[in-house]
Amino acid sequence: MGHLATLITDLALLLVVAGITTLLCKKINQPTVIGYILAGFLIGPVVSFIPTIGDSENITLWAEIGVIFLMFSLGLEFSLHKLVTVGTTGIISALLQIGGMMILGYAAGIAMGWSTMDSVFLGGMLSMSSTMITIKAIEDLGLKEKKFTKLAIGTLVIEDIVAIFLMVILSTISVSQGVSGLEMAGTILKLLMYLVVWLLLGIYLIPSFLQKTQNLMNDETLLVVALGICFGMVWLADAIGFSSALGAFMAGSIMAGTIHGERIEHLVNPCKDLFGAVFFVSVGLMVVPVMLIEYFVPILVLTLLTIIGKMVLLVAGMMAGGEDLETSMYGAMSQTQIGEFSFIIATLGTSLGVTSDFLYPVIVAVSVVTTFTTPFFIKQSDNACRIVKKVTPQSLQNLVERYRAARLEVRDDGKDQDWKQFLKGYVSTFLIYGVLLLVITEIGHLLLYPVLVDMMPNATLAASLTCIALYIVMAPLLPPMMIFRKRYFTALWLKSFANHLPLLLLIVLRTGVTVFLAVRPVQLMFSVPGWILLLVAVPLVIFISRSDWMVGRYLEIEAKFLSNFNEKKLQELHENKQKEGHAWLDEQLQVAEYICTSGNAACDMELKELQWGRMWQVNVIKIVRGKKHINIPEGDEQLHAGDKLYMLGTVKALENFNLFNEQRNLLLEGEEDNVSLHTFIASQDELAEEQQLYSYAVTVKKGSPLAGSSIRESGIKSVWNAYLVGIERNMMPMMNLNVNFVLNADDLLWVLGSQKMGEQLVKNELL
Repeated sequence: MGHLATLITDLALLLVVAGITTLLCKKINQPTVIGYILAGFLIGPVVSFIPTIGDSENITLWAEIGVIFLMFSLGLEFSLHKLVTVGTTGIISALLQIGGMMILGYAAGIAMGWSTMDSVFLGGMLSMSSTMITIKAIEDLGLKEKKFTKLAIGTLVIEDIVAIFLMVILSTISVSQGVSGLEMAGTILKLLMYLVVWLLLGIYLIPSFLQKTQNLMNDETLLVVALGICFGMVWLADAIGFSSALGAFMAGSIMAGTIHGERIEHLVNPCKDLFGAVFFVSVGLMVVPVMLIEYFVPILVLTLLTIIGKMVLLVAGMMAGGEDLETSMYGAMSQTQIGEFSFIIATLGTSLGVTSDFLYPVIVAVSVVTTFTTPFFIKQSDNACRIVKKVTPQSLQNLVERYRAARLEVRDDGKDQDWKQFLKGYVSTFLIYGVLLLVITEIGHLLLYPVLVDMMPNATLAASLTCIALYIVMAPLLPPMMIFRKRYFTALWLKSFANHLPLLLLIVLRTGVTVFLAVRPVQLMFSVPGWILLLVAVPLVIFISRSDWMVGRYLEIEAKFLSNFNEKKLQELHENKQKEGHAWLDEQLQVAEYICTSGNAACDMELKELQWGRMWQVNVIKIVRGKKHINIPEGDEQLHAGDKLYMLGTVKALENFNLFNEQRNLLLEGEEDNVSLHTFIASQDELAEEQQLYSYAVTVKKGSPLAGSSIRESGIKSVWNAYLVGIERNMMPMMNLNVNFVLNADDLLWVLGSQKMGEQLVKNELL
């Protein structure tokens, strides 16, 4: 009971003093973090006229929990989708600032005679600006709607991500007491593999779990479940060898993308405020006035280095990204401080026992000073702009302006968008599926195989069973390694003959990597000559990538993952579309009109021979031949001169088809512009009912024969006389689906057909 009493009295003292000091800070318009640090100083061993903390170990433990809550909340505010909106300017400025400040911090530490480890950690601490203080200063000054705010927050998002990697790297350096390039590369590779697998499994499993249990979740249970997931990931990260902060951040970022993200953030905020306060108070406990006086000069040097270094590096980075001087200056001035991440890095160095005692209070002092100066520098941004323009030679200003104009021209030019989108999909596939296949193989080799060897005396049998198990798990992941983002691949192939060689080389590269990953389990388990493996693996990989059944299984996994990953955005989109009175899918698809002229290559050919659906993802949904209207024509329908064709596809698919049409002189495009499917269906009022096309959205009910059946088995075409345009699953729209794609209960099927289709749907009680 005595230990419990000490804990309670310490907590009471901490919260009472922290409450008073934060109220004082509020009164003088200063950040609450200053009040917490001041409270820690007052209840520490230095000040004698106020009671002192009795058991500092308890406070240290609570402070570690505070770090977990701070990182979890940061993850909840982060969301992986924010990375998309950051842009190249935020990335350039963040990386330049972090790299530059790490070098400057390390050099300053060495110059002042500090140890190598102190200097390395100093560089890390100085490189991190404070998200909390920056946003607070911007809000207090009423500048939240300014252009620079979005840029500053984007830069801070990148800094937060880099900080996670930096903490892992610093931990590795601390353990080895040195920097080994090979060891560092291995640690970073291990971290990347860990993050990819963790993110994929987390996004695949956690939102699904929350969806299935949401009817059982009140605020209390949701808070307990969310914190359970958070601390579970903290434990897992620690078990693997990474920091608890990484686990908490990843848990938060995964849950931020769910529809429960804002609710969880609201519920967790009181916990974060409480334990975060304990953490910042523990920072104040480390402040020793005598040491601050002794290290006054280093504190002054590091303060100036932080302000000037960040200002110069961030302005340079933002202007390199194409921003004007005024926006860059405001964005830089708002980040001329260090804060919570610097404290976390300092705590890491102290807990590992690799940094000197003086470093923590020195960094706290620099943080306090730069926190006070941040609002002042933001206010002086306009004056700083005028001074910079006054002292900068006009020739240099003209050069910078020409560079900025060129950057804006490149940014606005859409010529390379197809390459950008194609390479985005190409690289992400390498990172995601390549790492997954590699990790699955290593898990089988290092974990499953030893277990099977212990269970059976025959090592060959154990190796064979391991390979079989690995290939069962790996099989659905091999097709995406061989599937390209076809609409962009096609566009690039058609646009220029010069694109053919690089595209072919990229195909060869990815095929080679896929074959390597496919044969690796056998290589690890058996001594088989490489040429034999290649003879078997190449045709096997090609067969799997072209297997409708395997592609169907992969598409199901991908659909589930994408609906979970985009859950929050899809919910918002669905709500907006409901307010506007129409659905998403029929607005996304376009209908284009073409005339089949005499003498072109398509005349007298059957639709199934042309293979436009497979090649270009466009489908003929209607043929008007004189007065005859052929809705959803069959594959054996032959085209004739004078036929008017209505073709359905996405904007990109129709653009690609137009390029193909121009090169092959297949069709003469109609004069009218493309219209959405929604508009096309609504514009048929003048036609007789039997000539009209109809579009319906049909929900797959639970217990329906459709649930669990593939598109081929569903009877949509043979029984309903309908064409499946696409489906919406968990509000995630999907088009151009494989015939082996399996339908689930609650899927929304978008079908297109004639009056006969409507009669069948009514007959089957689907409308």
